[in-house]
Amino acid sequence: MRSIRFQFIAFIASLLLILLLLLNSYPLLTSRDAVFEEKRSSLSGQAAVVASSLSGLERLTQSGVAEILRILDISGYTRVVVTNGDGLVVYDDGGNAGVRTEIEDIGTALTGKTVFRSRFANTAFTSSIAMPLSSQGAVSGAVYLYEYDAERAEILTALQGRIRVLSLVIGALALLLAVFFAFVLMQRIRALVRSMHIVAEGDYKYRHVVRGRDEISELGQEFNQLTERLETTEEQRRRFVSDASHELKTPLASIRLLSDSIVQNENMDPATVREFVTDIGNEAQRLQRTTEKLLDLARLDDDVQVIPEPVDVKQTALDALVLLRPLAREKQVHLRCELEDGCVVMATGDDIFHIIFNLTENAVKYNVPEGSVLLKLQGGEDYVELAVEDTGIGIPEKDRLNVFSRFYRVDKARSREAGGSGLGLSIVHDAVLAHGGSITVGPNKPQGSRFIVRFPRPTSEETGI
Repeated sequence: MRSIRFQFIAFIASLLLILLLLLNSYPLLTSRDAVFEEKRSSLSGQAAVVASSLSGLERLTQSGVAEILRILDISGYTRVVVTNGDGLVVYDDGGNAGVRTEIEDIGTALTGKTVFRSRFANTAFTSSIAMPLSSQGAVSGAVYLYEYDAERAEILTALQGRIRVLSLVIGALALLLAVFFAFVLMQRIRALVRSMHIVAEGDYKYRHVVRGRDEISELGQEFNQLTERLETTEEQRRRFVSDASHELKTPLASIRLLSDSIVQNENMDPATVREFVTDIGNEAQRLQRTTEKLLDLARLDDDVQVIPEPVDVKQTALDALVLLRPLAREKQVHLRCELEDGCVVMATGDDIFHIIFNLTENAVKYNVPEGSVLLKLQGGEDYVELAVEDTGIGIPEKDRLNVFSRFYRVDKARSREAGGSGLGLSIVHDAVLAHGGSITVGPNKPQGSRFIVRFPRPTSEETGI
């Protein structure tokens, strides 16, 4: 399996190769084409001048042509050839006058066409042009100019060599930089991978050292945030397991102690036996309540998808109050309610019942004799609000942020006496959030606590009402 470093270097090397090929070809091709165009313009212009000057002669003769060419001063060309209409050479500075020309381009020019050729060899530019001579509207001959330019070719060849050397230097430096950056990049990636292995082995306190402000640094920051959440989740899990074990162990220990007392004491009177059995039943009920609440929390944690339905909060509240009135009478607490009609939310009936029941039950349990609990339900344009107010012992401000944590108790001794497990408010909190609501807690004047639950009011399309 190829490493990322190899792939990165291979990609950079391929890119460099393409760039160097372009650098070594495009400028040379452009320069060569520019020279070709300059040669075309120069030869065409010079040939046109010669043709125009020779067209004034009545008859093309070697002396007449030589005189005109001397006057025009067209020196600098390697070869100059002038022929008559029959293709016989009238003038040739190469010394072939008086014979039929063998230059193919001149034959083409005698048909009335101008022919230009230019090519670049390793040592020179060779350029030629054959242009017809016209006299009284007819082709009377042709002029042929040939140029061998080694100076331009030498300049272009030298430029090509310099570009090649420069390309090799640039390519080598760029490749070295690519290898260096690939090494640095891989070191940073390996460091991040090592951090992942450390956290994967269970060290959630470990944090990756982040340097720079690029994408890898951002990935490191996201990794640290994820590790921090994992650490928090692991701490919560361990605390939950510890607290749950403690909560389950306490009633089990009581049941075992009471049952052992009955078994070991053969002469225990029936009244004491009945008392012990009653205590065993109470501890069993406490164990059952704790188990049921743990199951509710597990369901909420698993984010089990439920289909929400329209729930009449007022009717659900009345059903919960029916079950809570005996407890209120036992605790000498007055239950009051102010419930508006038409308060419907999208949720499940069981969750809304548990929310109302747990909040009101806590308000009764942690109240004072002759105290009161007020359950208020009212609706706004886009919300439904449920408030539970009591005149009980209240919640200190420093504890309000933790009351929804699992197994958290404000007054642990009194909570155990009341049969609390520290799970009720956590269940309420998770159930409210699961249905898009919010819950807050604050003081109730002159004393006590006030819990406020808000749900979004559904539209008629959602409820179908």
